[in-house]
Amino acid sequence: MSRAIFKSTLLVGISCSTQLRFTINGASFRACRKSPSSSSSSRVSSMATSERSDAAAASSPSSSSPASRSSASAIDFLTLCHRLKTTKRAGWVKKGVENPESIADHMYRMGVMALIAADIPGVNRDKCIKMAIVHDIAEDGISKLEKSQREQEALEHMCKLLGGGPQAKEIADLWTEYEENTSLEAKVVKDLDKVEMILQALEYENEQGKDLDEFFQSTAGKFQTNIGKAWASEIASRRRNH
Repeated sequence: MSRAIFKSTLLVGISCSTQLRFTINGASFRACRKSPSSSSSSRVSSMATSERSDAAAASSPSSSSPASRSSASAIDFLTLCHRLKTTKRAGWVKKGVENPESIADHMYRMGVMALIAADIPGVNRDKCIKMAIVHDIAEDGISKLEKSQREQEALEHMCKLLGGGPQAKEIADLWTEYEENTSLEAKVVKDLDKVEMILQALEYENEQGKDLDEFFQSTAGKFQTNIGKAWASEIASRRRNH
């Protein structure tokens, strides 16, 4: 008897059935093994679809979730802060300065001042930076007569947008501390406020030929810290020598 020669070939059809082709001594045979039933495939497909849906739902917080509410509050607050970028500082507007700085411009440079200032014993630099960037957050170009009350009301409204959480409390506490001048940090930042103003006045005098002496006179003798006095003295010296 001649030896049988056995070969098999695996074919996968469109119907997903598995076909086996055998060749024995030159004769071809086929056998078919069925794929899982369509109902089983449907169940597997359904389970996969369900898992994908669950994953998508987990990755997309609902509009009523805490994360979504927190995001909405933050964007509402930041949108209100936009006016700080567009509201010009009232003192420069009254003096006819061309293209005067905004409230945000003023607070930004104050923040940089707090960042680069030399260390002062007992003073928290990070707190000074934070205070510098929130001290005028409620300002709206109003007169000094109604400034305190109006700014307090505006601050309360802004903090409500944040849901009254720890961040809102920190902003409110920093603003109050600055207004009441109750800490070393508040005294430093109040001096930086004056220094930034007279530095800006000097720049406008040099750039636009304005006489802004009243801004220098309004701060004379009112600096509370050594760094405030030193920086103000440097600005005054440059003004005299210009």
